[in-house]
Amino acid sequence: MFEDRKDAGVKLAKALEKYKGKGVLVLGIPKGGVEVGYEVAKYLDADFSIVVSRKLPFPGNPEFGFGAISEDGSTFILSGYEEQLPKELIEEIIRKQELEIKKRISVLRSGKPLPEIKDRIVIIVDDGIAMGSTMRAAVYLCKNKKAKKIIVAAPVSGQNIEKEFAGLADEVVILEKPVFFSAVAQAYENWYDVSYTEAASLLQKWQSSVKH
Repeated sequence: MFEDRKDAGVKLAKALEKYKGKGVLVLGIPKGGVEVGYEVAKYLDADFSIVVSRKLPFPGNPEFGFGAISEDGSTFILSGYEEQLPKELIEEIIRKQELEIKKRISVLRSGKPLPEIKDRIVIIVDDGIAMGSTMRAAVYLCKNKKAKKIIVAAPVSGQNIEKEFAGLADEVVILEKPVFFSAVAQAYENWYDVSYTEAASLLQKWQSSVKH
């Protein structure tokens, strides 16, 4: 479906054409969403930054997230898991991820705060939406910070994601919704893990290219 994240970002940007030159803020979710978001922001002549949202790893199965937390503490937990896991354990997992978020902000944004979100049109971008937990936590953050309009945007997702986010965000833009969707990587010809250093360097590149 896409050659790589740059290709996906360019295609996603074109689907968001109506926001070109409208002074929107694009927020990339690390790590994969940063490269896609960079291309979107460049095409739309938007502001760009990185929003840190972390999944809450299930004990004994860290690949599976039973929810997510965003950098302002906005938390989303999948239905049923608050009853399944002891409250103390959930709190401990959240605390660990809050510490991780602080580290990531330090690496990705050099510890700087997010740009002003209040009363702005915000496009939250990831390289694909599987479970949707980290995206959901990022949407909650934008709601808490009183964004004027929130757009969830990704090159690929499962077929149910659009419906799930329809009541939460103001707009959902997904390019591909394959019937059999098991992982974001399946939509990319050239898939690789983006390091935090690479994601941070994209933001630095962006900031140095912005005219002061």
